[in-house]
Amino acid sequence: MGSFKIILGDCRDKLSEVNDNSVDLIFTSPPYADQRKKTYGGVHPDQYVEWFLPISQELLRVLTPTGTFILNIKERVVNGERHTYVLDLIKAMRGQGWLWTEEFIWHKKNSYPGKWPNRFRDAWERLLQFNKSRSFHMYQDEVMLPIGDWAKSRLSNLSETDKIRDNSKVESGFGKNVSNWVGRERVYPTNVVHLSTETANKNHSAAFPQALPAWFIRLFTKPGDTVLDPFMGSGTTVMAALEMQRKAIGIEIVPEYYDLVAEQLSTYQEPLL
Repeated sequence: MGSFKIILGDCRDKLSEVNDNSVDLIFTSPPYADQRKKTYGGVHPDQYVEWFLPISQELLRVLTPTGTFILNIKERVVNGERHTYVLDLIKAMRGQGWLWTEEFIWHKKNSYPGKWPNRFRDAWERLLQFNKSRSFHMYQDEVMLPIGDWAKSRLSNLSETDKIRDNSKVESGFGKNVSNWVGRERVYPTNVVHLSTETANKNHSAAFPQALPAWFIRLFTKPGDTVLDPFMGSGTTVMAALEMQRKAIGIEIVPEYYDLVAEQLSTYQEPLL
């Protein structure tokens, strides 16, 4: 079990307690614009970038040169259209020195049903990947998947074109060699993560499933590395990190959520980093 440190307070102030270049993975879901006003006060979409940039500047400081920052966020609808604050934030963070390396999608397999006059129900959220440099730690083999039953029939009767690089017929420049799959039992996943939402919200207004941070912890860290969540909430990221033998740091502004996590962690043997 890894060691941990949880901090009560506003991460805009408390991130100063985290050392430079000491965190291997930041995984967090900050309050979305104008959301969760009762617990976090809410930030107007037009002011979201200005509010978040001092936080991302501190995160840039504490992340190791080979570390990764995963930001779970989604644009909200304002006056009938999606606001651009997430896109604006990406551009502003690039100006700070962040590299916007990749974008993952969390597909919510059990998204809440509903009916709206001008759109369908939301079944996905963004997971934006930022890095400090182009060379970062990534352990792709840790998230490989079983190849699936399709391979048994498809790979047992290969045609001649299956044994060479067969270029796309639509002239896209892409091609494939189907025979490369022979003998493989596992394959790399896509950048779409298929997970159900958290059905028991752990007394928190927006808890995500523990499997979500766990997937990225496997992908971007190894045992003994340090994981930070500056918007700790009910402690999902912290718990996932500890169960996977990583060190964990969590910061939470709401005393009730902090106390909830502190109680959950009271039985652990190594309380402080």
